[in-house]
Amino acid sequence: MVCDVSISADGFSAGLNQTQERPFGAGDTSMLHAWMFETPEENRAELDQIAAPRAFVMGRNMFGPVRGAWNDEWKGWWGPDPPYHAPVFVLTHHAREPEPMEGGTTFHFVTEGIEAALRMARAAAGEGDVAIAGGATTVNQYLAAGLIDELRLHIAPFTLGSGTRIFDGVPPLRLQQVSARAAALVTHVVYRLLR
Repeated sequence: MVCDVSISADGFSAGLNQTQERPFGAGDTSMLHAWMFETPEENRAELDQIAAPRAFVMGRNMFGPVRGAWNDEWKGWWGPDPPYHAPVFVLTHHAREPEPMEGGTTFHFVTEGIEAALRMARAAAGEGDVAIAGGATTVNQYLAAGLIDELRLHIAPFTLGSGTRIFDGVPPLRLQQVSARAAALVTHVVYRLLR
């Protein structure tokens, strides 16, 4: 299983207080993903890797800012054609019917926890990769459970100061650096997790 996550130089993948108007929370979070939108050709290999998995798992907070019972009008941050183009399994405490979207994305809402979501994603992916899409809290749960094989950090050259940080609450890990590549707006670092 793989995981791609964009973080600030101080390790945050989102600021505090996410809202519909501020998907990545308070503060200047625009630099987190500037590399994807301002210099996509320079980062084509990494963007292709992010899009390659055949199924994804994400936390409810990554799907949207809705808390408590679902508002069925909310269909995610991405509009009618989300970038996944594969089944996405959203971790939640509140049941909801699957949400089919354009481009082959269907959001499935899983109330049984991280291992159940992973089993469903693996079944949907067949021989393809499964990716943990985020956010950091979800990534940290999978890291703590030892369920991620390859962690790809995309480190933006700025500090956020507060928010949701990668590795918070995760026991010590042994990582093997596979590669590192600096680009104009990001440094891509790939780690393999050692068991």
